[in-house]
Amino acid sequence: MEVRDSNGTILNEGDNVHLIKDLKVKGSSVTLKRGTLVRGIHLTDDAEEIECRVEKVKGLVLKTCFLKKA
Repeated sequence: MEVRDSNGTILNEGDNVHLIKDLKVKGSSVTLKRGTLVRGIHLTDDAEEIECRVEKVKGLVLKTCFLKKA
């Protein structure tokens, strides 16, 4: 299974990615700003989602269509 970012670049376990859009986190008052660096992503069983840890939010799942490889 290949996981690709918004530009079509293949993502691997442990890669760093940037957000390409401001995202509101459900269940929290945190808004992740465009350009935020997400370090050490974890791949999931779904090719369109990754797990990560950002700032104060642990166990966050993001769609790959909002990411680009750093």
